[in-house]
Amino acid sequence: MNNIEVSPIEALNAAIQNHNPFSKAGIVKEQDIWGKGFPDIPTLNAHASDAILQAVEKVQTSQSTQEKVTSLVLTANQGVGKSHILSRIRRRLEINGGALFVYASVNNYTDLNLIKYQFQQTLANSLSHTGSQSVMQWQEIAAAMANEGFQAINSASQNLSPQELIDRFDRVCASWAAKNKNFMNTLTKQVLKTKLKADPYIVRAVLWTLSEAETPFAIKWLSGEELDKSKAEELGLPANSGKTNQDREAESLNNVQQILNLVSYYSPVIICFDEIDVNTNCRDDGLTTPQVIADLVKRLYDTLEHSELGQGLVIITVMMPYTWTDTVNVMSGGIPDRLSTYTQKKPIDLKYLNGDSLVDVVGLWLQDFYQVRNLNPPHPLYPFEESQLREYGRGKPTVREALKWCAENFLVFMPPMPELPEEPIERFEFALKKELEADMGEDIENDSTIAKAIYFGFETLKGQTVDNVTIDDVTAEIKPKIPNANWIKFKIMGTENGRAIKIGVAVIQYSQSELVAGLKRLTDYQKFDLTRGCLVRSQSKIDKIKKNSKAYKLLEELVSVEKGGEVVYLIEEQIKPLLALRAVCQKCRDYNLTEDQIFDFIDQKQLTFENLLLREILSDPSGEMPAVDDEDESLLLEDIFNPPTNDDTDDGDLSDLFS
Repeated sequence: MNNIEVSPIEALNAAIQNHNPFSKAGIVKEQDIWGKGFPDIPTLNAHASDAILQAVEKVQTSQSTQEKVTSLVLTANQGVGKSHILSRIRRRLEINGGALFVYASVNNYTDLNLIKYQFQQTLANSLSHTGSQSVMQWQEIAAAMANEGFQAINSASQNLSPQELIDRFDRVCASWAAKNKNFMNTLTKQVLKTKLKADPYIVRAVLWTLSEAETPFAIKWLSGEELDKSKAEELGLPANSGKTNQDREAESLNNVQQILNLVSYYSPVIICFDEIDVNTNCRDDGLTTPQVIADLVKRLYDTLEHSELGQGLVIITVMMPYTWTDTVNVMSGGIPDRLSTYTQKKPIDLKYLNGDSLVDVVGLWLQDFYQVRNLNPPHPLYPFEESQLREYGRGKPTVREALKWCAENFLVFMPPMPELPEEPIERFEFALKKELEADMGEDIENDSTIAKAIYFGFETLKGQTVDNVTIDDVTAEIKPKIPNANWIKFKIMGTENGRAIKIGVAVIQYSQSELVAGLKRLTDYQKFDLTRGCLVRSQSKIDKIKKNSKAYKLLEELVSVEKGGEVVYLIEEQIKPLLALRAVCQKCRDYNLTEDQIFDFIDQKQLTFENLLLREILSDPSGEMPAVDDEDESLLLEDIFNPPTNDDTDDGDLSDLFS
């Protein structure tokens, strides 16, 4: 950094005053596991992540069926970094491949009497996340299965990438349907020739994930949920209708075993049970959450140990040390042995920070902070001093404690705030002007921050009628919580022309794969109790969506007459006032104001009532598709993919369609 011009101290200090990167940084949520996550020091608790990856290698290379399943327990006190280790493993797998990743946040399990059914839903949802090939993990497995089916017909068939298969799959199905032939029947039959013990319905459902049109229904079925009879018949799957939750619970362990047997044939699987320490819930037989999860791990271990897991399975259970010693390790029936086989019933204990590791952690966090603002500090740890961090690190804090300490000490000397005006309304105007002038940095790109600002705007409008919509309430509690996975950020409830409405709002600035995941939730009105869905996203990001892509088809569904949803462009000039107003409310004490005063002033000046972004969300949807990239890449594939015209097509032509 010596050869780089140091930024003006005023600019550095202003950035520090306006945004604290350590605020709430110690709390890892489920979306952090699957998303970008936090800056990571690979050497911190490397013994734990290395052990997990070594366990994967062992089960993958072992020739013994009894060694195809192994398990580990990670123990550490709250805040030491248990979930950070899982996030590190997940990101490494996304970059380098090597295994499928399944993450079960037990804190989201609402009924311990349905633990196996809830885990089946977790398994289906986890495999819906993006893997190392930039498609869903389901689709990676489906592509491997399809390629294997093609090669069973013709050993010279080329292997196609998952994305190539996804791009062509629906067209092939339609081509065969035009000849009164069923492409999926043929492909499933070919795959089953190589997987004689596989459940044919599960094979079929996994293959359907290659279809952009049918993927949501296939995953819904794989999670154990019911399909409409007509849709089930179309896909050639049982409808799962008429089943109670107890019926599904009774079937789920076998379903999970069948799915894991199938997918692990192609790739090792890592299953992570996190946050099992909650003791406030009990099953009908009296077992607490840690006991129920330990029993589930044992059942998984026992049912899978002697099955044909070609690439192997690693089960990781994360818990507090006292949960292991006082609850799990004293359980009978060989449960402790099944939970920690890789280390012979010895949990892997995570270590606290020290002076060296704290300096590394803070340096990495601040590197991200300054880079996104194009700022160059005088030294990498500014405004901290290395000696200051090493001194604090001597106490061996947890990661959470250290980040909280950093948040509290991320300060610089700033000149005192100018004397505040005497009148409250003038103080409000002063505060709003100051926040509008502040550098909002990456807040404009942060889904959560944007959603909170829009949510705040609607909170100020409760009881008012805007564009024929009377806003009765706003809630961030979207149920069912686990399937939503925080994609739908909040719901607006009100009445429009005498009709009750419930508008679900999703803010998605991230990648197209993330957009697909969010749109799947936003278009499932029945599950999430919505009458309308609204996607908020920048026009420049909408423009990049390719026609015929999965995101495009989901957008079409959202704005269709049937769904009546809409896409609202995120415009900086419209969101910035909402970010500023929320900041004023958060800092009301600094400006000698109360929240009630702030809400009153917002109402008096109609600052949110006239906000175009909020009005657009409430307004009648246009029903028009937003403009997207017109480039039609499918034409480039015509010479490669040209369905035969011979009405006597047989299995021998199947691989030719994709070769």
